[in-house]
Amino acid sequence: MKDQFYAYIQQLQDTITSKLEEVDGKAKFQEDLWKRKEGGGGRTRVIENGNIFEKGGVNISAVHGELPEVLRKQFGVESGDFFACGLSLVIHPKNPFVPTVHANWRYFEMYDGEGNIVTQWFGGGQDLTPYYLFDEDAIHFHTVCKEACDKHNSEFYPKFKETCDNYFWNAHRNEARGVGGLFFDYLKKTDEFTMQDRYDFVTEVGNSFLNSYVPIVERRRDTEYTQVNKDWQEVRRGRYVEFNLVHDRGTLFGLKTNGRIESILMSLPPVVQWKYNHNPEEGSEEARLVSILQKPKNWV
Repeated sequence: MKDQFYAYIQQLQDTITSKLEEVDGKAKFQEDLWKRKEGGGGRTRVIENGNIFEKGGVNISAVHGELPEVLRKQFGVESGDFFACGLSLVIHPKNPFVPTVHANWRYFEMYDGEGNIVTQWFGGGQDLTPYYLFDEDAIHFHTVCKEACDKHNSEFYPKFKETCDNYFWNAHRNEARGVGGLFFDYLKKTDEFTMQDRYDFVTEVGNSFLNSYVPIVERRRDTEYTQVNKDWQEVRRGRYVEFNLVHDRGTLFGLKTNGRIESILMSLPPVVQWKYNHNPEEGSEEARLVSILQKPKNWV
């Protein structure tokens, strides 16, 4: 399973970066190969200062070795080895009318002293963070997510959509990071699902990603904007940074386990504003966005 999934994310990284370069038309992804001294490594690809994408990263990694202390405590074991691989991406567009998007798909195994697998699971998801809310964009994104889920189980979309709404919640602001999508974790073998079933579902979602996002980019990429719009985008990007540094489990795990700092913080936008006590004008599109983010919404 680990070889199967790692081969998949290598191919998916190529597919996604090629398409995003085509959409941008100017910037190319710069590749950075890195090794982890405890075992494994990764392939980071970053795009910057393009026609469409101000900054973005599409990273894969496969790491292995002795379980870090934080994971030993979490799993209640004194020792053990692990393998983890995944693809993680964040795209921050230049135009404030094009939303930011985040996605990741990952696989984990843990072994006993003889090298036998004692637990394994998949996790991942994708979510959309607009700065100006167009309902049709949110509906499109969620429709693609739902169609991918429904091919495998009709209960997946409502369950993983709710998990996403709960997870990407800036509790200290009492608002969502964006309009959500899917989030799932610890997808293990059960009486109902084999690990191959889990693989088939996660790869279905991964394969649907470009269709969930690229049509929105194409629809909004040429929208004219003002400095006021750009300022608002940068203020809202601050909320994105706050979530990643305060609440995001992946970021915190990476920082606690001596992860590769450049890859961990790749998700942060290039230019951000924090304005003291900033509130949008009543009745404005900016105010509408904030009001909708204060309560999860069913888009499909």
